Parts: sequence; C-alpha cells; structure tokens
Amino acid sequence: MLMAEKTDMRVKEIWGFDGRKKMKIPMFTTGISAGFPSPADDFIDKSLDLNEFLISHPSATFFVRVEGTSMIDAGIHPGDILIVDKALEPNPGSIVIATLDGEFTVKRFQRRAGKCFLLAANPDFEPIEIESSMLVEVWGVVTYVIHKA
Repeated sequence: MLMAEKTDMRVKEIWGFDGRKKMKIPMFTTGISAGFPSPADDFIDKSLDLNEFLISHPSATFFVRVEGTSMIDAGIHPGDILIVDKALEPNPGSIVIATLDGEFTVKRFQRRAGKCFLLAANPDFEPIEIESSMLVEVWGVVTYVIHKA
C-alpha cells in the first residue's frame, strides 16, 4: 500500500492579467439540466467574454497555479488555477493568497475570539494562528477556481 505524502497548498506560478484581449465565446442563456434532459435551443442567444464575467478589478487581478492538498475540501486541487483579486478585503471565511514568513500559501482566513487564523480545508492540516512574531501579508482574495473536469 502506498502512502500519499501530506503536502501543504502552495502557490506554484503567478501570472498578471492582461485585460486588453477580448474573446467572445458563444453562450446559450437557456439553463442546462443537471438532472433529466430537457430540449435544447438551436440558437445562441449572446456571446460571453470571460474577462468581463470573471474579472471585476482588472488592474488588481492576477492568477496563480497551486500545488498541494491542504485546500482539497474547498474544491482546490493540485494544478488548479486561482483567480485572485487584490482589491477585495478578506472577510472571515474568504480564501486568500498570503505569504507566511516569506512563503506563499492558499488558506481560508478566519477570526475567532479576537485572533486571526489561516485554515486549511483538509482535516490533515492544523489551523495556523497568526501571531505577532509572524510576518504575514494577504496578497488577495480568491474569487474563482479554474479546475479541469
């Protein structure tokens, strides 16, 4: 039996956002049933630009590719790309990109009893209590996960 190595969720790559490129993709506005099949329309109602749909603050948005398994229960898998918005303030429960003593990590931000924590979404990982001796900086809030089906 092979043992899976326990790995933390880390940022593997970082890309900036270039909003100058527009790419309109055909979109059906009719809902698609995830249960019983329903008749499909034979026409496309409009086009969707994924930049407009996914990016609220173009100059404050960047992308990261992640590795590790600490956020697996939040639907973030190794190799996924996260869309991150630096313009958003992290609220309790937000998934954030942060540096912890100089290393990037992906975690859920939480406040409890006046203390701040970075929480994994995997029971194999302990919560990280942010203490005054730590150098922690939140780089942005994760707004979307791009995950290959």
